[in-house]
Amino acid sequence: MIEKIKMISKNKEMKVLIENFVSLFSLQIIGMCLPLITLPYVLRVLELSNYGIIVLASSLINYFIAITDYSFKITATRDVAVFKNSPQKLNLIYSKVLIVKGILLLLSIIVISLIVVLYEPFYKERLIFFLTMPMLLGYVIFPEWFFQGIEKMKYITFLNLGIKVFFTLGVFLFITKKEDYWVYPLLQSLGFIVSGIIAQFILVKKYKLKFFMLKRQMIKDAFIVNYPVFTNQFLPTLYNNTSTFMLGIMANSLTLGLYDAIKRIIDLGVMFINILSRVFFPYLNRNKNAFENYKKLMLISGLTLTLLPILFSKLIFFYLNIKSEDSFEILVILCLGIFFVSLYDIFGVNYFIIKREDKIVMKNTVFASLLGFVLSFPLISYFGIIGASINLTFTRGLMGGGLLYKYIGHKNKIK
Repeated sequence: MIEKIKMISKNKEMKVLIENFVSLFSLQIIGMCLPLITLPYVLRVLELSNYGIIVLASSLINYFIAITDYSFKITATRDVAVFKNSPQKLNLIYSKVLIVKGILLLLSIIVISLIVVLYEPFYKERLIFFLTMPMLLGYVIFPEWFFQGIEKMKYITFLNLGIKVFFTLGVFLFITKKEDYWVYPLLQSLGFIVSGIIAQFILVKKYKLKFFMLKRQMIKDAFIVNYPVFTNQFLPTLYNNTSTFMLGIMANSLTLGLYDAIKRIIDLGVMFINILSRVFFPYLNRNKNAFENYKKLMLISGLTLTLLPILFSKLIFFYLNIKSEDSFEILVILCLGIFFVSLYDIFGVNYFIIKREDKIVMKNTVFASLLGFVLSFPLISYFGIIGASINLTFTRGLMGGGLLYKYIGHKNKIK
């Protein structure tokens, strides 16, 4: 064991992997703990109904966060990992990302504004929607793709930690009564924007990145080249986010608040899976032979994280002061989705996409996401919060299970 530790400490790439994992893991643990500290307080002070309105506004914005990202979290990370020693290439990637994201940001702001103004229930809560919208700007200018590509994820850790601490302190200082629910989205938006500005300063000063305008054809090519992966990354939003969005419209804000509170617990497991996936993504791009060990690690992690919330369900509900009769059923249904997410990250992001087989993942994603989107309407309409939970887990099962099936077929062809 000691010899293995010594060998790992001398292996430069393993040291980078461990550093990146510790950075992201520390960020996510703190990022998970801080909202869990504030969530019981928020639910008590704002009550589930007002909290549900905040969740509804966030779920609308989430569609456009996925659009403005335009899959750069995958493609730009992949390109930076390959060309991280070429300043000229990095400047090109940096400029391309900012221009494409900037165009999509302007279009998104226009569309969101029209939706809020034209749909009366949203217009009544327009302050919440318009205070949530600036989060888009923060997401657009935060270069997570760059830090992940050069494998310096400590910057993501520190900057996101700053957001979480700022938000947590703000919640306890400025949210003291039910009517203060508008402060919640304001704090979120300010945190993301400030973090994005600081991150851009680091890119320019430390890494000497330079922005320059690209020719129209280059911008057009960026849209075309990224489209398959964008489809793959965006379509899951149709089932993942629509379950939340449609529940808020078809049911009420109180029910939506309950669903989101339980789903946040599940998201902890999903976040941990995503940490491992993101840490290994640049490494597996360079060392494809390490996939088998990565697969075993992810399968064990996925199964463990699926079971933990179920085993500690009573403690979870006590902490969040949730007493709904359906709470345990909702938790169990959503927990199953964690394992399916691990299958998707194993065989989708870190196998087929690394092998540049983007269209295989895209076709699987299109089928699962569109089916999940269609099923969300009858399931939520007839079964409410239980239907929303079933829809999310079922579609995640199609996503992960479909890619596992394609992986098995792919391996058999190679043999």
